[in-house]
Amino acid sequence: MTARIIIADDHPMFREGMLRTVQRLLPEAIVQEAGDMEAVHRLTLEDGDIDTLILDLRFPGLTCLSQLADLRQQLRRTTLIVVSMVDDPALIDQVMALGADGFIGKNIAPDEIGQALLAIREGEVLVKFAPSGLLPLDTHTLTARQQDVLRLIAQGKTNKEIAKALAISPFTVRIHVSSLLRRLDVPSRAAAAVKYSGEF
Repeated sequence: MTARIIIADDHPMFREGMLRTVQRLLPEAIVQEAGDMEAVHRLTLEDGDIDTLILDLRFPGLTCLSQLADLRQQLRRTTLIVVSMVDDPALIDQVMALGADGFIGKNIAPDEIGQALLAIREGEVLVKFAPSGLLPLDTHTLTARQQDVLRLIAQGKTNKEIAKALAISPFTVRIHVSSLLRRLDVPSRAAAAVKYSGEF
């Protein structure tokens, strides 16, 4: 069956770029575009299941996060992918908790967006974004929360133990760890711990 994919974004250039990415990766798919929530609702009323909805978090008509939960209920069989320039782990955690299947940052490379899109459609729960403000790194440029997470990583704590220590969800810890590895330009938690263990 031909996949039906909706790209819901009010920025024409990003929408066009995403359209080309989807058409390149999934040439058989029917791709539709929406510039506001009213257009999304119109498309959901058309015949045929929606395979994937790619939705901008800052979108005309999307005034509160509870609307994501409503969409999730309405489109139970649809892969819901949220895209945004936002890189706040707590907000991303909320988005995922409301039923999104994945989160893709608009500030990553087009090829990475395509890879993330395919992975999420294949069932992987994925958050992919590039942290903002990439400065010449010194641990003092990290946020207080990032420093807390890094300190606990250096102590050999697991994500579950870090979540308990900081009273945040394990999923939020995963987002912080991913962001830290990018900021520190290291391939693993162990490398982050070794490189910065002397700071704490």
